[in-house]
Amino acid sequence: MLASCGIYNKYEQNTDAPAGVFGAEQGTNAAVGDSSIAQMSWREFFTDPLLQQLIEQVQASNADLNSARIAVEKSEAALKMAKMAYLPSLFFSPQGSLAKFDDNPWSKTYSLPLQLSVDLDVFGAITSKKRASEAVLLQARLGEEVLRTNLVSTVAQQYYLLQLLDRQLEILTMTDSLWSASLETQKSLYENGKAYSTAVNQMESSYLNVKTQIIDVRRSIRSTENALCRLMGDAPHKIARSSWGSAALHHPHTQGDTGQRMFDTRFLKVGVPAMMLQLRPDIRMANHAMEEAFYNTKAAQAAFFPSITLNAEAGWTNSAGGLIVNPGKLLLGLVGQLTQPIFARGQLKANLKISQLTQQDLQKKYVQTIIDAGNQVCEALADCEASREKAAYYQRQVQVLFDAYVGTHELMDNGKATYIEVLAAQEDLLSSQLNDALNMYKGTQAVIALYIALGGGAK
Repeated sequence: MLASCGIYNKYEQNTDAPAGVFGAEQGTNAAVGDSSIAQMSWREFFTDPLLQQLIEQVQASNADLNSARIAVEKSEAALKMAKMAYLPSLFFSPQGSLAKFDDNPWSKTYSLPLQLSVDLDVFGAITSKKRASEAVLLQARLGEEVLRTNLVSTVAQQYYLLQLLDRQLEILTMTDSLWSASLETQKSLYENGKAYSTAVNQMESSYLNVKTQIIDVRRSIRSTENALCRLMGDAPHKIARSSWGSAALHHPHTQGDTGQRMFDTRFLKVGVPAMMLQLRPDIRMANHAMEEAFYNTKAAQAAFFPSITLNAEAGWTNSAGGLIVNPGKLLLGLVGQLTQPIFARGQLKANLKISQLTQQDLQKKYVQTIIDAGNQVCEALADCEASREKAAYYQRQVQVLFDAYVGTHELMDNGKATYIEVLAAQEDLLSSQLNDALNMYKGTQAVIALYIALGGGAK
């Protein structure tokens, strides 16, 4: 009895979280305070109405999310079954028999009993199993949240990738028009004896390269649209979307700002590390996994103690002792049974050891989950800052290279620049424009990653 006193203890989370989980350097640059962007619902965080509609469609019809909902329902059923274990079981088990001995007539016996059995949870085995089932249910619900946030992140990133591809297609289409004019100019100079055929060939090769890039981008657009359709469980079709930069990711300080300010970590409130522990579903799920292991260990400990069962029986029978009487008589019975394990071939000790080792393993995994979460936050903050810093350089580079392209083209028209200089200016400008668009997309990815890493997207 003394050894069983701790079996009814409830789970308390006593695993220490690592200090400085956001990292010292990133923590000083980020806006640490009593609020976090993760507290915003995804409808508030993503302002684009077409993106909001797309996320809702995916959440309504995604097969994996539907499986997660079913897993929650299964866990709810298992918890209900665990709670019902406190109640007695009742069975109706009629029996009948025919017997004959030598030349005696057939004897007919019957019994119509109701059998009731109750397990007395003296040492907490049923309670521990019920509490473990509650932890399993919480894990299933949080597993659904994890999948929901991942879907929000995936859909948002794919949506903005479509916008990036649209922007790249726009740049390439405009480049196609400009380079076509340059090619025609070069052909005219060749026909007038002012240029070599080599210049025309190289100019045309560069122009055709743009054509192939346009085809690649269009193919990427189709592939991205198909990927989003798969998430919705729908046949391939065109995905409606707004134009690049028309509805930016936002924070109240950056409403309508699609430039560097959107990625500035000074305006991206990350909150405090303890807030991330409360908001991230995977960290909470890891905690409930430890809780489940805790109660499984309690149940394994309870298996060493006696189990007490009360069995009652009431009904009618025509078999009373060695006599056979008709009509039947009332049958009543009550049996109390205590079972104390003495030697179970090592199964009880093995189960307890396995449960204790599982508990230790999950404690280490819980700490690692927190470390991984902090690393994700630090990486996202660093990516945001890098995109912000590069954005100004890329924008200036595009402007400088555009002016260089225009000036070089004018010099070539006047015979003061070679086709090689024009080709270099054209290709540098195109590369810079594409890199600028890609950097903006990477910054958008970083902000989305930061939002999810802090625990946003579940609501």
